[in-house]
Amino acid sequence: MSNSEMPKAYEPKHVEERLYEWWEKRGYFTPKIDRKKKPFVISIPPPNVTGELHHGHAMFVTFEDLMIRWHRMLGDAALWVPGSDHAGIATQNVVEKALEKNGTPRRALGRAAFVERVWEWKEEYGGIINMQIRRLGASTDWTRERFTLDEGLSRAVREAFVRLYEKKLIYRGPRLVNWCPHDESAISDLEVEHTDEKIKLYYVRYPLDGARDEFITVATTRPETMLGDTGIAVHPRDKRYKKLIGRTAILPVLDRKIPILADTAVQPEFGTGAVKVTPAHDPTDFDMGARHHLPQINILNANATINENGGEFAGMDRFAARKKIVAQLERDGLLDHVEDYETSIGRCQRCQTIVEPLISTQWFVKAKTLARPAIRAVKTGKIKIVPARFNKIYFQWMDNIRDWCISRQLWWGHRIPVWYCDDGHQTCARTDPTECATCGSKNIRQDEDVLDTWFSSALWPFSTLGWPDETVDLEFFYPTSVLETGYDILFFWVARMIMMGLEFTGKIPFETVYLHGMMRHKDGSKISKTNPQPGDNPLDVIRDFSADALRYTIVTSSSPGVDTKLDLEKVEQARNFGNKIWNIARFILGNLPENGAGANLPSSLVTRHLTLSDRWILSRLNRLIANVTRAYGNWQFGEGTRQIYEFLWDEFADWYIETSKIVLSGDDAAAKSRTLGVLVHALDQALRLLHPAMPFVTEEVWQNLRGALADDEASGDFAGPDSARGDLPDALIIAPWPRANKKMLDPRAEKEFAAVMESIRAIRTARNEFKVEAGKKIPAIISAGSAQALYHSQRAVIAMLAHLDPTQLQIEKQAARPAHALALVAGKTEIFLPFEGMFDVAKEKARLKGEIEKTRADVARQEQLLASEFSKRAPKEVVEKTREQLAANIERLGKLDAQSASLDGRPTKGETNTRDAKGTKNTKRAKAAKSAKKKVKRMPKSTKKRS
Repeated sequence: MSNSEMPKAYEPKHVEERLYEWWEKRGYFTPKIDRKKKPFVISIPPPNVTGELHHGHAMFVTFEDLMIRWHRMLGDAALWVPGSDHAGIATQNVVEKALEKNGTPRRALGRAAFVERVWEWKEEYGGIINMQIRRLGASTDWTRERFTLDEGLSRAVREAFVRLYEKKLIYRGPRLVNWCPHDESAISDLEVEHTDEKIKLYYVRYPLDGARDEFITVATTRPETMLGDTGIAVHPRDKRYKKLIGRTAILPVLDRKIPILADTAVQPEFGTGAVKVTPAHDPTDFDMGARHHLPQINILNANATINENGGEFAGMDRFAARKKIVAQLERDGLLDHVEDYETSIGRCQRCQTIVEPLISTQWFVKAKTLARPAIRAVKTGKIKIVPARFNKIYFQWMDNIRDWCISRQLWWGHRIPVWYCDDGHQTCARTDPTECATCGSKNIRQDEDVLDTWFSSALWPFSTLGWPDETVDLEFFYPTSVLETGYDILFFWVARMIMMGLEFTGKIPFETVYLHGMMRHKDGSKISKTNPQPGDNPLDVIRDFSADALRYTIVTSSSPGVDTKLDLEKVEQARNFGNKIWNIARFILGNLPENGAGANLPSSLVTRHLTLSDRWILSRLNRLIANVTRAYGNWQFGEGTRQIYEFLWDEFADWYIETSKIVLSGDDAAAKSRTLGVLVHALDQALRLLHPAMPFVTEEVWQNLRGALADDEASGDFAGPDSARGDLPDALIIAPWPRANKKMLDPRAEKEFAAVMESIRAIRTARNEFKVEAGKKIPAIISAGSAQALYHSQRAVIAMLAHLDPTQLQIEKQAARPAHALALVAGKTEIFLPFEGMFDVAKEKARLKGEIEKTRADVARQEQLLASEFSKRAPKEVVEKTREQLAANIERLGKLDAQSASLDGRPTKGETNTRDAKGTKNTKRAKAAKSAKKKVKRMPKSTKKRS
């Protein structure tokens, strides 16, 4: 095949959608139930149908697809279940905002019409989300797609609720909840975002009952909640208030008598050490009130206006009431003083409304009962959390778990399957009842509330496989293998799935929890739908670079449980890597005969017929296979994928392909066949390794490679038993994962070829430093010592890759250094490059002299400047930049001095005139540059340039 059949440049936009459609149509995403195969299953974290996906979603799609593709190639029955979440409060909120923009309030529509509008939204954005997931290359089984409000999952949700209700693990009652006044609903802890804000701290004087001009002063940030105070608390060991414990104070504004009590929850260092107790509007006060049997007085309506318990303030907005109460306290001489104060304020994640803790009648799950087996599952190792440091956080949360509020005052979601009759009886049923189960009354009405989104999400791993029915999918694919998600929902989703899975199936829902970090913007803020910035849509990056480039960047920039920032420069580098792979393939295919014949690497891989570079690259390849397989098995996907990059670019392309050109340009047909066989084999195996991370470019290249080897008999067993043309599957996506061949590991070949590469690098570095013309062939003398035979065998390789004149290349066991030559050191080998063969010595001396004089003048000027008042008066950034310039010039001067000394055939003061493979020479100037750099590093942080 000629490389003319492959386009000159790789065009992702012409490849990615076509390949994805082809994979899907061929059924590669849909695993067959095969009892001989081990199932590997991931249930996708269902994206909310609130809008388009962002790079945080791209992260989980990338990692999960990598795992699925890898296990598919390992031969497992790999199932990735797709789907989306109705996301009750979040979706209702965005639809409500969209309606309000058009002047249509939700309540004006009514429940049924509003829910219909939300379904329309779901259809629109559900389609967009699926398109985005497809464009990212996700090999999900779309034939098994689910939605948390579809018929099957709705039945599962009702079954779960009824079972918990029947076991008395669900109850209804008044408790303190997070309340969003805008949504007029309880919300979960996850839906509350806390930020430190500067507010006021009010010190209020509460008169003591029966005492004239005696007060106890408390500090509060929410004076309006005084209306619900039912006590004042102090620490029992606080000597300041010991005599007041047991007495009664008068609540300002309402003149209600409230007790003064002692409780260890009080922090004596806060405010005055005395705190107001408002059980209906503060979590700590709620617990304290329960301990001391204090009344719970709710003062807020659903929209955060003051209710009838607020006396004259009833009907006022909470913040308007605050102002009026403060003014009244000041008028009555009961406002001691006000301070500035910084504290954490909770706001609704969806609408940024300040959340109110308040007592509300809600439905709750008795979480402690469900948590016990979930704790054991992780402690005993049945479920493994990666990284393991999150075990501690999991146990802290689960050991201190509280009852879970599962009801929401919304219209969009799973309606609570409980009906009430006029006598207050409850009927909980799997199907809609027609009468009260207790009294038989036909006059029944269903609970208006819906279930917390996390309730249905907690059933996701098994409900998506058909539970509560005993389906074939549930029997074969459950428990699932991996739950991959962000660490921020370890408790809110992961823990609840473990609890529900164990409760309803008696099995763990997954074996491993892999937690990725958060994807962040350049400014460090979390990428999320509530914090949008330009470029958050993965499709924008895919359009500009490619899906492979985005995926590769995500994988190699991330470690389990560690946050990462998306760097578009890295994405561009990844795009270039894809182009490099394309060009590698074009070179190899361009050297194959038209019928694919001539690529002949014996399946036995007899090494005596192979060159040193053949043995080296095959050893490096098999070491790579072992390393990547080990890294992936240890959840180090970034490290494994980076190693593939380094192999393909730094070893295969930069070294082996270059050496192969010597053989391919020769007349030895057998040698050509062997070299082509190694090239094809290495490319095939590397493409298989890289496919899970970069599926599109690898599949497209592999299809071209497969097509080039169309003649089975002619191509023979070119790449071993695993890759013979007759055994090649139709697609890379289903090709077997490579296996490391220990027989091909050749430490000696690796060591010997490394020595050759080091010598070539040393010569290349010298050529670059002395600005030798790129195409100029120069003479060289190699003093190889015991490696003389090795260097003789690699004479052609060294000459070609170092651009040496073969007729003037001398390889001796011990060679004397010529008078006017640069001496290089590469390991135990010395290399001498005569100056006369490299450049015009007189011109080079003149050039160096001019550069040295100019650089010395720059150094003197900068040293004088830094020794003057400039370093004190100039902006710190300018001073730092000057120091950095000085360090760079000192380093440059050292190199120029060294080059000048080399031309004169003399060592620099106190040194021998030699360089190592990197061209390093430790001159005094270099040491001075190092010292100058240290000075820059030691400068105070405030003087350094901020990125």
